[in-house]
Amino acid sequence: MASNPDFVQYIIDQCSGAGEIAVKKMMGDYCIYCDGVLFGLVCDNNLYIKPTYQGAAQLREVVMRSPYPGAKEHFLITDVDDRDYLAAIVKATVPALPKPKAISR
Repeated sequence: MASNPDFVQYIIDQCSGAGEIAVKKMMGDYCIYCDGVLFGLVCDNNLYIKPTYQGAAQLREVVMRSPYPGAKEHFLITDVDDRDYLAAIVKATVPALPKPKAISR
C-alpha cells in the first residue's frame, strides 16, 4: 500500500520547524530529508525515523518497526499531530546521521 500524497504533505508541514524538509518518491513511498540529510521514511501512511541515541532521547514512546519487509528497524512515530514534538525529534536526529557524500562526475 502506497502512502497518500496528502499525508506526505502533512508530514512535511509538521516537520518544517526542524529545517528545510524535502521528500523523494521511492516505489510508492517516500524518503524524507531535512537540510539534505535523509532522516526517515514515509511508508504506508506511517512516519519512520532512523534510530539514533539523540532521537531516542526525544521520544515519548520508543516503538521500533521495519518500514517494509527486509528493512532495518526504524522508530515508528505514532504522534504526528504535535508539530513541536516532531521538530524536536528531527532536530536531534539529523546531526547524528552521516552527511550525504558529494557526487563526483
